[in-house]
Amino acid sequence: MQTKPIFMESWWLDAVCAGKHWEEILPNMPCLINKRWWMRYVVMPQMTQIGGMWGMENGEWRMKNGECMVREIDAKLRGMKLAYYYQQYPVGSPLPQLFKPLGYKVKERVTYRIDDLSDLDAVMHRFSKNKKRQLQKALTLNVERGMSAEAFYRFHTGCMTARNRQPSYSREFLLVLERKARRLGCCETLRITNMDGDTCAAAFVVWDSEYLYYLIPCYSPMHKDTGAGARLVFEAIKLAKEKGLKFDFEGSMKRGIANHYKQFGSTPATYYSVSKVYKWYFYIALLINRLRIAKFGI
Repeated sequence: MQTKPIFMESWWLDAVCAGKHWEEILPNMPCLINKRWWMRYVVMPQMTQIGGMWGMENGEWRMKNGECMVREIDAKLRGMKLAYYYQQYPVGSPLPQLFKPLGYKVKERVTYRIDDLSDLDAVMHRFSKNKKRQLQKALTLNVERGMSAEAFYRFHTGCMTARNRQPSYSREFLLVLERKARRLGCCETLRITNMDGDTCAAAFVVWDSEYLYYLIPCYSPMHKDTGAGARLVFEAIKLAKEKGLKFDFEGSMKRGIANHYKQFGSTPATYYSVSKVYKWYFYIALLINRLRIAKFGI
């Protein structure tokens, strides 16, 4: 059996769901189960690209009868008396499309990947002219590994504050995740600094047996013209090559970020979210939450 992606490992879920409840509702199907007011619902944990059912073996999806499996999942979810269900299934999973006849909404999502890192010169050759120019400009910058989680969070907070925003995760969330991942030797923090020692850009990356994920990048708006962003990506790609892994930008459905990742010669990889509203009053809760985000940005 091929190793599951890092996002479906129990230790990862323990970290990203700290203080919350997750369980494997069926074999190889972990779910974060939230409860608010009188509603129980399944959603994706923070910083977690995929969930759903895992069923890959020897590089191929081994699901003897996908329709039966989906009906089993549907029966289990209905039996949980949920108000809402949402999960993002792994790239290549045959299951999402089979949920449609059962009334589930299936939506395409995209992550961006570079699978062949055998020749870094060839990888760099596929960068856009703009990214090559930025990388050339950034060659005088310094690269460090091992930035502490505390320092990373402070830097990220400062970058977001300059844009009148805040990180989407808490300090405690990062400390727990970094501690667990560091213990297992599957994370690193990269930092790009200038000659004065100022941090221009940084990224927290994690990896499993196949991919290195560009999980949390951040860039100082004060140093946006240094090319540090392009250098940061290239250094993360180099780290993936060192470890014999492929590279995953960890997706983005935002057009601007997606365009940024495309300029590094990455290839889109499609995966799907599966969702269903079971209780009509959950629509009202969703509407209230969207209005709150629109008004307060939280």
